[in-house]
Order: sequence, then structure tokens, then C-alpha cells
Amino acid sequence: MFDKAVSRRDFVTFAAAATVGPRFVLRNLYGQRPIVGSGDHTYEVHHDWLQAPNGLAYGDTHGLALDSQGRIYVAHTVNGSSQKSDAVVVFDQDGKFVKSWGAEFRGGAHGLDLRKEGNEEFLYHCDTNRRLVVKTTLNGHVVWSKGVPMESGVYKDASGWCPTNVAFAPGGDLFVGDGYGSSYIHRYGSDGSYKGIVAKPGSGMGQVSCPHGLWVDHRSGAPELAVADRANRRIQYLSLDGNHLRYVKDGIRLPCHMHYHANGDLLVPDLDSVVTILDKNNNLVAHLGDGAPSNLRGATRDKFIPGKFIHPHASIWINSRDIVVAEWVPIGRLTLLRKV
Repeated sequence: MFDKAVSRRDFVTFAAAATVGPRFVLRNLYGQRPIVGSGDHTYEVHHDWLQAPNGLAYGDTHGLALDSQGRIYVAHTVNGSSQKSDAVVVFDQDGKFVKSWGAEFRGGAHGLDLRKEGNEEFLYHCDTNRRLVVKTTLNGHVVWSKGVPMESGVYKDASGWCPTNVAFAPGGDLFVGDGYGSSYIHRYGSDGSYKGIVAKPGSGMGQVSCPHGLWVDHRSGAPELAVADRANRRIQYLSLDGNHLRYVKDGIRLPCHMHYHANGDLLVPDLDSVVTILDKNNNLVAHLGDGAPSNLRGATRDKFIPGKFIHPHASIWINSRDIVVAEWVPIGRLTLLRKV
């Protein structure tokens, strides 16, 4: 485990530029960075803003979370060549490395969500390698771990189950999306007790296909379960009991997850090479860094195009203005979108 804070040099240096190829150097050697968006949604792009500490090499950068102190948590699968195995890396608001832990999540660190419970904050991990939902403290101590919910009656064994993200209901319960397994959504208690099925697989109203990301949306005044219904290419709203409410399709391609801003905006990382912002009424207001169609998932960094996304997998507001984006690429990429 890494636990010693280290300083990260400013990203615009000859050394950092040299690691990401000539096109980056041409754009950024003198402080010029790509700009994406327009109007109130204009951002300066800082690729590779959160850099792994020495000895640790990013794999697919999957999950992001933010605690009450402004610390940023990154879940990644760990590159096969990495000397270290820590799959959760923590940074401060300035992008400086704080600590890392979670070697047991190597190869499977996927969804990462945070909730305050009483006076303490907890992380909820979806491990796609071990097929587990795991609740930990912010330092990685395991509170509980749950595998395939055989009590649901819909699984023959663990091979049909692979959780991707969770969402939090009022009162302490949580929803789990079986996004990479059999496309059910389940409900659990905060202690990990199983409570039942909320949504079943399919393409019709109230049905989901690859429910990759979940979020409980309070913007209407009543809590509603928003589902990144990825294989159906939509966001679907359900009641907390699983009844269909409505779809959001405009501007949505392959949604991975969601994050809400205090002003009502909705941030949607979209695997189809774009980060989308919807307003409080879920109308499209911005497509940021649209790189579609992209064939660069397995490319080396010198082939990445500045200002263009490859496969956004998670994105969060880290303050009232700025956004961090994690991408599903085998060598990882964490981009800061700094509002201008």
C-alpha cells in the first residue's frame, strides 16, 4: 500500500509532455490546451491530470468518487506490467497523490460510489473480477462483501452475475445493477441484506439491458431511480419500486453512469466517446470532447487526440465548476475539464 503523500509536477512540463507524444507537445508546450464546449459549459482540457505514483501503472480507469474533504478516489484495474497492485488511488483537490490501497480489487475495480452514513463515509465497490459488491471505509477496511444473490431465484450460479455500480435510496437501502451479468437491478439493505428484484432484463418499459450505472435523482422533489440503461441506449427513470416513469434519449448514446450538480445539471459519461451534460429538465446542453467514432482504445498515448475522448466510463464534478473524467482504455486516462 502506498501511504506517503508525494508531489506531482505541473502537467505542462517538458518531461510530462514527452511521455504523451508529439501532438500533445505541440498543443501544450506553451500552456495552450484544447477547449471544449461553449457558453456556460466551456472547459479547458487537462489530459492525464491524475497520474499514478511511481511503481503503479493504471489499467482501465473505471470508477470515481469524491469525499466530503474533496479527495478524489479512482478505481482502476491495474496494468499487467505494474509493480504495485493498489487498485484504489486517492488524490487531493489539486491533483496531488495522497495514498493508495485495494490490491484485492486488482483486475476487477469497476464501479465506485460513496455515501455518508451517520458521521462516517463509506465506499461501495463493484468488483467485476471477483463478482462482488464490497463496502469499505475510506481507508479500505472491508465492512461487508456480497456475491451472487442466489435468494433472488434468478441465478443458477455466480457466472450469471457481475455487478457494475450501485445507487443509494433514502433510508439506507441501495440498488445494485447487474450490468455485466444478467441485467437485473436488485435492492439491498445498508448491511448487505437482500431485499428483492427492482427491474428485469429486456428492452421494454421498466426493463433494462446492461444497467451499467445507477443514481437516485431527487431533482423532481421525489426520489426516482435513474438507470444508465446502456445496451438500450437510454437513461430510464424508474420509481424506487421499479415502475417505469420515462426515458431520456436525446443526446444519449451508450451511457455509463451519472453525477448530479447542485444546480440541477446531469453529467453523463458516455462510452461512445463523449461526455454529455443535461440540464435540470434533462435537455441536452453540451457534448464535450466528442471523439466518436473512436478506434483508439488499444492505442499508445502518442495516438490519443488532444481534446477528444476515447471511452468515458465515469465522470464527476469535483467542485462547483470542474469535472474529472475516467476512461476505459487499457493504459488509463484521467482528464480534468477546468471551467473557463
